Amino acid sequence: MLFLARMDVHFPDNLTPEEVADFQKREKEYSGNLQKEGVMKGIWRVVGEYSNYSIYDVRDNEHLQEVMSGFPMFKYMNIKMTPLTTHPNRTEHTDY
Repeated sequence: MLFLARMDVHFPDNLTPEEVADFQKREKEYSGNLQKEGVMKGIWRVVGEYSNYSIYDVRDNEHLQEVMSGFPMFKYMNIKMTPLTTHPNRTEHTDY
């Protein structure tokens, strides 16, 4: 099952720069592992925002919840999920 996610990160003001850096380091490792596993198919930064769009290929809704809640910054994210399906005009070009 493919999903498009928009993730917006909002850290509280009481976090220290060191705490934010630690979250960012752990987040990079977690998302890197998802990419290696083929669960995260792509990720794109939203210019000028602490946000991204990413595509996930998961088994089912429970797997999606497991993946999303595993992000170290999960409690600081607003996430909007959009289920995707193949468009009838799609050519045989397959990036995902």
